[in-house]
Amino acid sequence: MKQRACRAGLIGNNHVAVIARTFVAGFTLVELLVALAVFAAVAAIAFGGLAQIAQTRGALAASQDRFTAIARGLSSLGRDIQQAIARPVRGNYGEVLPALIGASDHIELTRLGFANPLAEARSNLERVAYGLDQNVLQRARFAVLDRAPGSVPATTPLFDQVTILQLRYLGASDGIWRDIWPPPLTGDPTVLPRAIELRVTLSDIGELRRVFDLPSALPARAGGTVPAGTPPLATPPAGTPLKPVLPGPGETGSGTR
Repeated sequence: MKQRACRAGLIGNNHVAVIARTFVAGFTLVELLVALAVFAAVAAIAFGGLAQIAQTRGALAASQDRFTAIARGLSSLGRDIQQAIARPVRGNYGEVLPALIGASDHIELTRLGFANPLAEARSNLERVAYGLDQNVLQRARFAVLDRAPGSVPATTPLFDQVTILQLRYLGASDGIWRDIWPPPLTGDPTVLPRAIELRVTLSDIGELRRVFDLPSALPARAGGTVPAGTPPLATPPAGTPLKPVLPGPGETGSGTR
């Protein structure tokens, strides 16, 4: 009996020791709650930082896309203007339209350089137009130069949030800026301006100004046939040097602001 009691005492003491060791090595409920609170605070701070980074990246991507669209649109307009050619066209009712028709808020012109990689039986000239439609700058192109009664242009939006579009045209002979082109009482449909000033006001950026200088007037025959009824262009004798068109008074050339 005495041996059994000793054994029972040893077993009881060992069990208590094991329980004691287990209790000492664990965490209390308060410690677990404190650890969870700290982890939650750190996670909240990290999530807020990641969300701010994601928002910043999204805003930067949107701004980059916006500036890219504006730069691409202005580049398209400038490229078309600088490739303008003195080639009048026929309108929807057979009337002769000047090579370049401009107002203070829209422009229509014939341009050179219409790519023809498949060598199709067509001209390398193209009739394009620019204007505003519900605060969106649009580029329109006609499938043909001399239109049929039902000809309509295909339009492409360039960029939006445009509040003001203003164009001015510099005369090559007198150096006067005008709001319309061709000048009144001008009977020559092939006359082109020396330069075109563009002012675009955007609601989110402000005003952008560009001045595009046009090359010396190229004859319409350089890019295609001349429509019937167009006055013939004067051709200098062979060997006569061409006289360059000088800028008008006050002209500073092309620039960007």
